[in-house]
Amino acid sequence: MVKETKASQLRKMLNGTKLILVAGAHDGLTAKLAERNGFHAVWASGLGISAIQTVPDASILTMTELLQAAIVMNDACNLPIIADCDSGFGNIHNVVRMVEKYEGAGIAGVCIEDKVYPKINSFDNGQQKLVSIEDFCAKIRAAKATQKDSDFVLLARVEALIAGLGQDEAYNRACAYAQAGADAILIHSKQKTVDEIAEFMSRWNLDVPIVLVPTKYPDITFNELEFLGVRMSIYANQALRGSVSAIDSILKRIMEKGSTRDIEGEIASIEDIFELQDIPKMKQKELKFHKPKNATT
Repeated sequence: MVKETKASQLRKMLNGTKLILVAGAHDGLTAKLAERNGFHAVWASGLGISAIQTVPDASILTMTELLQAAIVMNDACNLPIIADCDSGFGNIHNVVRMVEKYEGAGIAGVCIEDKVYPKINSFDNGQQKLVSIEDFCAKIRAAKATQKDSDFVLLARVEALIAGLGQDEAYNRACAYAQAGADAILIHSKQKTVDEIAEFMSRWNLDVPIVLVPTKYPDITFNELEFLGVRMSIYANQALRGSVSAIDSILKRIMEKGSTRDIEGEIASIEDIFELQDIPKMKQKELKFHKPKNATT
């Protein structure tokens, strides 16, 4: 019996009706914690991977560096990985190579956005410049023509609302990208309420799933997302921000208190870390292949 691939798992979820909950991760440990807590997939976050190397999310890391981080996450958990590939690392030739490498590494899907390369983060206050609809559709067509597995997923990210270009531009771009072959449309917003997204969803009538990243409108619930007709919700950077706050707080308290006595009950145990490292499984394998001399048969 052929084992189901992670790409086919993701494709099956996209073709279903259930809301897909995706956790942003920046390393293998975060990906494993996403799986432990019941998320359906992992977002290999460009922001997160850049942040742990203390560089801006501005196309500074190479495709190879981002791919390697996604591979680590893929190896660490059983969930499908969706890789944040920014604006595709360049032109259509870069996009072709991107699909070859990510699909070849077993990554379930990639997401590219319609900003110029090099990009800046969507929540940066600088001017957001977008490529033309025609140029981005060419990238989508190139990506879809390159993939070998029909289950490999391509998300097309629309930045028109982020750039302040309005609903008509966002809708026209989304339609064009869907017609060019995108498997899902990620519509992004930096408004603090869901109104902008709700307006877009009220107009969307194509049979292509919509993906949201509710970073700036955190009040929206799973039930509300389903009511709007959203298929996937990506919690792209909450784990990163939470870990920064937790680490900063713990280190500050150690320096203030002069010991770790007061924090031991609040942090993960060494045993929990061992569990996340699969040390119990390692010991089982060791016993399977190398029995102690005094072991009975």
